[in-house]
Amino acid sequence: MATGSKKAVLAAMGANLGIAIAKFGGAAYTGSSAMLAEGVHSLVDTGNQLLLLFGMKRSARPADRKHPFGYSREIYFWSFVVAVLLFTAGGVVAIYEGVQKLNAPHPVESPVVNYVILCLAMVMEGGSFRVALGEFRKVTGNTSWWRAVREAKDPVLFTVLFEDTAALIGLAVALAGLVAAHLFNLPALDGVASLLIGLILIAASLLLARETMSLIIGESASPALLARLEHHLLREPVIVEVRDMSSVHLGPHDIVVTALVDFRDTVPAGEIERIVGRLIAEIRAVEPDVKRLFLAPTSFAGG
Repeated sequence: MATGSKKAVLAAMGANLGIAIAKFGGAAYTGSSAMLAEGVHSLVDTGNQLLLLFGMKRSARPADRKHPFGYSREIYFWSFVVAVLLFTAGGVVAIYEGVQKLNAPHPVESPVVNYVILCLAMVMEGGSFRVALGEFRKVTGNTSWWRAVREAKDPVLFTVLFEDTAALIGLAVALAGLVAAHLFNLPALDGVASLLIGLILIAASLLLARETMSLIIGESASPALLARLEHHLLREPVIVEVRDMSSVHLGPHDIVVTALVDFRDTVPAGEIERIVGRLIAEIRAVEPDVKRLFLAPTSFAGG
């Protein structure tokens, strides 16, 4: 289990649980639909973090006869489930509450209570966001945010990052809707804010689903890692050429790589076996994410 991923999930779960309790209390006291939508959002996020922790634990199980390559890919499945829940339990409920408020608008009571709760929620959510972003940057470096998400192989980190980003935007929308409803005496604006929060959650859910679906199907290792592997192999004096290097991520830190390797014709078969074994051990020592490396000695002389 990746320590950075777990740290980000725990920080987000603690923040969201506290925020959800405060939001539901504020919604019950003031009758704000936007606050109720935000409360559902935070509660869903808390449940999502529990699912991510569950998925991380399940994916760490060792290989067995039924699953000879292990369970690393299970974290991708649970991340996809989180994306779906963000859509159904978060976005749909928020839109439903917004429609209800538009159909039967009623003034928000004691709006100052909601202002205080939303501002405190922004502070807590911002802290969770900083933790998630810090852990994400440790993995991705200075790569642009969107490119880093597209290339990331650990869905836990970018799922938490997406959730926190959607939460911060949703809080800003809820606050703006409440202020507008109060200042202009238009309770319907509170319902409009709830609708916007629902659309934000749906957009985040669709983006998450797309990225995790790609990981479930199977993404290759980074070109930089494959280039390092090829360079390591070609440093061996008896290797002439390396072709058809293929790879797939079974998990964030579980990569399978295969390659065709052309040895000099003068090298005996027994020596080739010894060299292949040594090369695999060397590569796994310097690239620990490469859990399985299959090198197939092949002659390219015939084209």
